[in-house]
Amino acid sequence: MLSVPEKILFLLLAAAAAYFGGVAFYRVYRAIARGKPENRFDRLPARLGRALWLVLTQQTVFKKRPWVSLLHAFVFFGFVFYLLVNFVDVLEGYFPLQTRGGWFWNGFNLVADVLTALILVGIAGLMLRRYVTRPKDFSWRENVPLHEQVRSGIPRDSGIVGAFITFHVGSRLLSKSSQAADVGPDPYQPVASAIGSLLGNLEGREIVFLEHLFWWFALGSILLFLPYFARSKHIHLFLAPLNIAFKKEKPGALLRVDFEEAEESGLGVARLEDFAWPRLLDAYSCIMCNRCQEVCPAYATGKALSPAAILISERYELNQILPGFAKGEPSPRALMDFALNDEAVWACTTCNACVEVCPVGNEQMLHIVDVRRERVMMQGEFPAQLSQAFRGMERNGNPWNMSPDKRMAWAEGLPFEVSTVEQNPEAEVLYWVGCAPSYDPRAQKTARAFAEILHESGVSWAVLGKREKCTGDAARRAGNEYLFTQLAEENVATLNAAMEAKPKTIVTTCPHCFHTIANEYKDFGGVYTVKHHSEYIAELIDAGRLQPLPVNGEVTYHDPCYLGRHNGVFAQPREVLKDVGLELTEPPRHGKDSFCCGAGGAQFWKEEEPGTERVSANRYRELKATGAGTIAVGCPFCMQMMNVETAQEPEGQAPQVLDLSELVLQGIRKGKEAAG
Repeated sequence: MLSVPEKILFLLLAAAAAYFGGVAFYRVYRAIARGKPENRFDRLPARLGRALWLVLTQQTVFKKRPWVSLLHAFVFFGFVFYLLVNFVDVLEGYFPLQTRGGWFWNGFNLVADVLTALILVGIAGLMLRRYVTRPKDFSWRENVPLHEQVRSGIPRDSGIVGAFITFHVGSRLLSKSSQAADVGPDPYQPVASAIGSLLGNLEGREIVFLEHLFWWFALGSILLFLPYFARSKHIHLFLAPLNIAFKKEKPGALLRVDFEEAEESGLGVARLEDFAWPRLLDAYSCIMCNRCQEVCPAYATGKALSPAAILISERYELNQILPGFAKGEPSPRALMDFALNDEAVWACTTCNACVEVCPVGNEQMLHIVDVRRERVMMQGEFPAQLSQAFRGMERNGNPWNMSPDKRMAWAEGLPFEVSTVEQNPEAEVLYWVGCAPSYDPRAQKTARAFAEILHESGVSWAVLGKREKCTGDAARRAGNEYLFTQLAEENVATLNAAMEAKPKTIVTTCPHCFHTIANEYKDFGGVYTVKHHSEYIAELIDAGRLQPLPVNGEVTYHDPCYLGRHNGVFAQPREVLKDVGLELTEPPRHGKDSFCCGAGGAQFWKEEEPGTERVSANRYRELKATGAGTIAVGCPFCMQMMNVETAQEPEGQAPQVLDLSELVLQGIRKGKEAAG
């Protein structure tokens, strides 16, 4: 137990630490609160409950790097319990508390002792990894833009945090070891008792002194670290659960921009204060693990973009300007001066891999889209190749800039008539064809195949025909929110009118159309039942309305980003392939871990940024290595990107690239032939 002067001294130090630590945390709060408003407080009890479950089970951490995640779990669970441990230790210092014997104290001591050992094992393993083995995920290529303090700051900050954890927990262990040497071993503190047995040669007063000293080391280190806590990576311990709680229900789906409000504050993001508050919370929640960088298709192919570098650079800039920024002073420089450059901004494919893999709920992709908005709508600075796509969407309703009169060209040559909603207002299904299947010769084959499938199923269906326009997905991902809003409002008005006679299920062969209509048109008054054609074909087969015969063969399936990661549709395309008798061989990266084709984020309409290889080349090489004779896709843009790669191959050596609907149609035709 502490002496009276020690008790007074500890209270004074605790008050000082609470004050300076509180000021630091309040500045962080004020900095985040400077962000623009964004409603993330709906369903608050459900949000908080889900976040608590994910954090306590460490599900998001164990998505990748299982052994590293296990070491992190040791430290995490130990520190959660240490909130109680430290409280009890303070009570022991102030009161003659008996903490041995009885079911409660025996259980408490056992858990505390084991977790103490696990924390030390975990932090030792993590520190060895960072400073000795030094894997690539702790580094960045020279072409990646970074805040000038990052390369030296991260090792320093990690060292301070690691040293604090080791010193604090180690001191607590030695305090309990000294106690075991003084009053005898405790079977419910096996680690402390084992170390205490090594102190048996010391005299009683020496052991008591050590117990006392290590008590001060353990709890005093907390008081010393607390003012630094808010500017360290350790702050994620408190902010990451909040970030997970306030994450979007549909990560990656963008929100409607209020242009009237934006007239005063500006469109998009040029400086830190232009972000919405969840983006600033991202920067402070980031644990700097670089998992997002590891899965980023742009970074993997040698480009200047690293999603991790963006958030880390923002965090270091915020820490550098925090006192003034928290008071409302403008940030001294633009994001493009310390966190991004033009190559990094335009290399993103918006594949959502960074968002999906992040263990603390960050939405790195949205930072990039926000910056693109400012570049496009405020500065008028964007890749020149996008001009034609923008102009085509604005004038003719499609990025190919072709006449709306040619929108039904895909249906020419079909052995049946394709009805529009005017001709068949009672149709059950509205087939949203999309721009690629309407205008691209290769994608038109997909549209015809799916139309034949609908015809064979006996479903009553129709199309919008010339009234259909581009959903605006590419415009929005490229930052042209004005153009997207124009197209969205026109399409929602058209769709709502088409639904007047009878509500319809909208089915599309394009995941980008699927994502936009299903998730983003809601903000414009368009609430619909939307399905990807793989989902709808699976339903038709299950209902017996389609009975394709096995076409046999080996196939590998490429998950489109906007169907898989963005919308969680993984099972149905695979069910369809199995229903037509194909043997599925998965590439190493598939499902949520699938690699992008390189077309998303408006990349299809511009030159790819310089790097070591094309994104599509990286993905195609992996798909080809499966040995399958067919690459199955569920997206017209994925098909085009894979065909770019097959065209580089010697004749007869490349696998064929087919849409799911084309494979199903082969089975249907085979069945019709068998029936005579």
